[in-house]
Amino acid sequence: MVNQIIYRTQAGQAIEELIVEIVATFFLLRAQGMRIGVVSSSGEGYWSVLRLLNIKGSQTVPQLARYRYVPRQSVQKLANEMLNDGVIEFLNNPAHKRSKLLRLTPKGEAVFQEMSDRIATLAETLAEQQDTDQLQNAANIMKQLHEQLRTMLNQ
Repeated sequence: MVNQIIYRTQAGQAIEELIVEIVATFFLLRAQGMRIGVVSSSGEGYWSVLRLLNIKGSQTVPQLARYRYVPRQSVQKLANEMLNDGVIEFLNNPAHKRSKLLRLTPKGEAVFQEMSDRIATLAETLAEQQDTDQLQNAANIMKQLHEQLRTMLNQ
């Protein structure tokens, strides 16, 4: 027998359905990301870290982990892999002796651009069968939920 959840509102039920679809889609996107080389073989977001460093500038491993809400150890492991690949470098951090800053190297900037191009190609392929206004609406809803969840986690 399956227990059925009783919702007070249709919106609550819709949010649950959205969460189920987001999680299922996340795993498909991660698998596709591995296939096109923007997600590491361990499932970590290689491109995501490059993107954050590109947007935010030099960051420490703990800063990246806090922003992504993942364990520091997983970011450190990925940072070590990226350092070995030559896409980032560690810099002395004037604010903290032990926590080095990570910065994109010129190779890292080139790899970020190459990976971004692959993601753009995937996005264009997925967009071919979608309505632009509906996609923008979905993106706006996801941004709102993102901020709402971030606020809840930071309380």
